[in-house]
Amino acid sequence: MEFIKRFRPVKNMITCIQMLALIDMINEKIFEIYPCSGPSMLPTLNVHGDLLGVDKWHGKNGRGCRAGDIIVAIKPGTTNIRIAKRIIGMPGDIICKDPLMNRVEFIKVPEGHVWVMGDNLLHSLDSRNYGPLPMALIKGKVVCRVLPDFKWFKNEPSSFPSIFS
Repeated sequence: MEFIKRFRPVKNMITCIQMLALIDMINEKIFEIYPCSGPSMLPTLNVHGDLLGVDKWHGKNGRGCRAGDIIVAIKPGTTNIRIAKRIIGMPGDIICKDPLMNRVEFIKVPEGHVWVMGDNLLHSLDSRNYGPLPMALIKGKVVCRVLPDFKWFKNEPSSFPSIFS
């Protein structure tokens, strides 16, 4: 009995390490809470303080994503700056490059890419600036806002800002 009591701290430490490894795996592969700030996704997301729930299992590399989904991705040309944008066009879709321009220009989204825009077009750096987003840069699909007020995000046209309807 004395032998077991002596090794209880070691067992507790191993259990703690296992729990930390499990939490890290969940955060890395399945679900992540992502802090988001900036005006580009107004009115859908707030300028400051939103915590988003990101489904990495079904959304990584664009898997399971479709037009209308909000995604978190690595900003093209950077290694670790993350962006939250709405998918406007999937591979093969023909989309209007910039609905705010006087001259209408359509482009076909290349294979392996998506076209993304912020909901607040006047204050968003998105595919209109850096071109089609490689699907390999998509880290996951935003499924909910955790804070400041919890909200599930559904891919329904009625929930999109008026510029997209």
